[in-house]
Amino acid sequence: MFYRDERLALFIDGSNLYAAAKSLGFDIDYKLLRTEFMRRGKLLRAFYYTALLENDEYSPIRPLVDWLNYNGFSMVTKPAKEYTDSMGRRKVKGNMDIELTVDAMELAPHVDHVVLFSGDGDFRPLVEALQRKGVRVSVVSTIRSQPPMIADELRRQCDNFIELDELRDVIGRPTREPRVEETSTDTVDA
Repeated sequence: MFYRDERLALFIDGSNLYAAAKSLGFDIDYKLLRTEFMRRGKLLRAFYYTALLENDEYSPIRPLVDWLNYNGFSMVTKPAKEYTDSMGRRKVKGNMDIELTVDAMELAPHVDHVVLFSGDGDFRPLVEALQRKGVRVSVVSTIRSQPPMIADELRRQCDNFIELDELRDVIGRPTREPRVEETSTDTVDA
């Protein structure tokens, strides 16, 4: 439930939202996402959190980060840490939970409603703390994926759970039709 006169802030856990949308088979159109929440209330800020691989020549997330930065999103990034696990696999670690939590608590006195785009159960204490400050909290994630992308304790704590799949038609990128190569209908008689 949203009220037109309430002050909103969006907090997007980039990797979590990306994984949830991918599990549902669609891509997010961030321009549509921002427009949708501007329609639902007075959008003060839209934060996007992601870790970036600094040493790679090309990062696939870099064009998105640059676009978001120029189109009304407050970008919060930090260098991801690369390591090799015990099985010899290359792993990347770039948790942004603390940055998101600090920003949400600092902004809490200036907003009525926080929309958290993440299903990470580690955010349950943040949701509870925001609620103690009188801020309503909606969480956007999905239970329709296998396994569900939202932690049960986070879903129970928030004031409102928004199923990401139900936003597909509003914030999803239109799917591109695959090209069908023309096939010849000529037949040869033997």
